[in-house]
Amino acid sequence: MKVCIVAEGCYPYMVGGVSGWINSMIQSFPNIEFIVLAIVANRSMRGKFKYELPDNLTEVYEVYLEDYEWKTGARYRDVHLNQEEYRQMRNMILNQDTDWNVIFDLFHDKIRSVNDFLMGKDFFHIVRECYEMKYANIIFSDFLWTMRSIYLPLMLVLKMDVPEADLYHCVATGYAGVLGSMAKHFHGSSLLISEHGIYTREREEEIIKAEWVRGIYKNMWIEQFKKMSLLAYRQADMVTSLYEYAKKLQIELGCPPEKIQVTPNGINTERLADIPQKTEDEQQWVNAGAVLRVTPIKDVKTMIQAFAFAKKQVPQLKLWIMGPTDEDQTYADECFELVKTLELDDVVFTGRIDVKDYLGKMDFTLLTSISEGQPLTILESFAAHRPVIATDVGNCRELIYGNQDEFGEAGILTHIMNLEEIAGAMVELAMNDAVRTAMGEAGYRRVMAFYRIEQMKDVYKKIYRKFSDQHQKAWTEEPFRI
Repeated sequence: MKVCIVAEGCYPYMVGGVSGWINSMIQSFPNIEFIVLAIVANRSMRGKFKYELPDNLTEVYEVYLEDYEWKTGARYRDVHLNQEEYRQMRNMILNQDTDWNVIFDLFHDKIRSVNDFLMGKDFFHIVRECYEMKYANIIFSDFLWTMRSIYLPLMLVLKMDVPEADLYHCVATGYAGVLGSMAKHFHGSSLLISEHGIYTREREEEIIKAEWVRGIYKNMWIEQFKKMSLLAYRQADMVTSLYEYAKKLQIELGCPPEKIQVTPNGINTERLADIPQKTEDEQQWVNAGAVLRVTPIKDVKTMIQAFAFAKKQVPQLKLWIMGPTDEDQTYADECFELVKTLELDDVVFTGRIDVKDYLGKMDFTLLTSISEGQPLTILESFAAHRPVIATDVGNCRELIYGNQDEFGEAGILTHIMNLEEIAGAMVELAMNDAVRTAMGEAGYRRVMAFYRIEQMKDVYKKIYRKFSDQHQKAWTEEPFRI
């Protein structure tokens, strides 16, 4: 069976998180041929892979959300939509029930240039109708250009010639879900969606905080992501979520509950079984570690400020920020400057690391994100017998406190961006060896019971086999392995 992983803004260009999960999945099934359809911002990302691709990953295709069209000198003529095409395009823009198959065929068979279509008469008239029905109190020219900017990336995606596969495994809804739905239409393949965070909610949070879009235009962008996710939920043969609350959110956003299967993350616990511990010289420090990408969604600034307060009470406290700093260089530079302004000598930015070289030297770990799914970094900390301080986002509460198991608390949960709570939690763990040890062991027992990669692999083995049987393709007798 050939499986196409459809991913947006992650694998194989970024490390950790969802990218790490994808890489682990591909390696876990060496007898399956994988291809990757990667959605990236623009051509500047082309081929800049951060992973050594597994042998069973045979091709990587790219689609760009910000792109220019290559013309051979001929001018494209204005496209004239027929009555049904016009109606479905209008439905899509008005957020009404849409026959997306008509849209898919339109962009593959008729529309030669996205730019020409966006500047053409039919798109203008549809936008004008939408404006008069819902937005007549704002300036039309601003509205028109906003609609063009909203629909440009979607239409570039709709122009993609999706490579053929037996199963399309989308690791988000959004643009990935559109591609998966379009592939199902053209190739008759199956569609599996595995959400790590709830895509619509994450985009909504980003847009609400964004400064580049204001007022009513925020709502327009949010509605765009909702309609794409709803398409994916409706077209999917199966949707997975990492935990029960995420399943509830998916249902609220329009996913049929009978399609959803809860499939928790899993990590390679054996890899973290015998890792380096503190040397004798390092025993003088209480090390707090944060394995993350230095980006705004991880709220590293709050972490640094909380550390500054905690260090006043625990002078031997040291903060290790472990992960890439080049994904949002402006934000990373602001974090570096904040460390200098606060005169913090004991904050270390390591850059990209292998966690097994560092986790054993940490006394506890931190995660101050404003949005998460089911963080692999927490599971890795538990596998290293280390407790975690985390904000109450995603599945962090269940990971730390458990879901009616008897293992006990594996760390401390705080509110988002709450300096006092985060600093207090750091002080509490830094000053109490016995509490750290007990929480670390609780986390270890929890991850071994519920979150091992063998368990996750077994679940997806059954899922993949189900889809393979539907396509009447024989599985090899070679066992699944990592």
